[in-house]
Amino acid sequence: MTEREISRTSPPELADLPAGFWAAAEVVAPAPKQAISLRVDRDVLSWFRERGPRYQTRMNAVLRAYVTQAKARKGGRAPR
Repeated sequence: MTEREISRTSPPELADLPAGFWAAAEVVAPAPKQAISLRVDRDVLSWFRERGPRYQTRMNAVLRAYVTQAKARKGGRAPR
């Protein structure tokens, strides 16, 4: 892709990155996902769905942030 094509398709928040921002970037393959059946409260699911496509990806990101914080605490236990 040309720089012009990239800038046309990139989100606006990426427009003013400093020069060399991507110089040390590495391609990282995403970890494979596992399909599960998960019961969540109706209002929680509605809240995520209302924010548009890829709501399941956002739900996973919230869960990942929780796990990361729990692991950072002593003993890696989740808060109660």
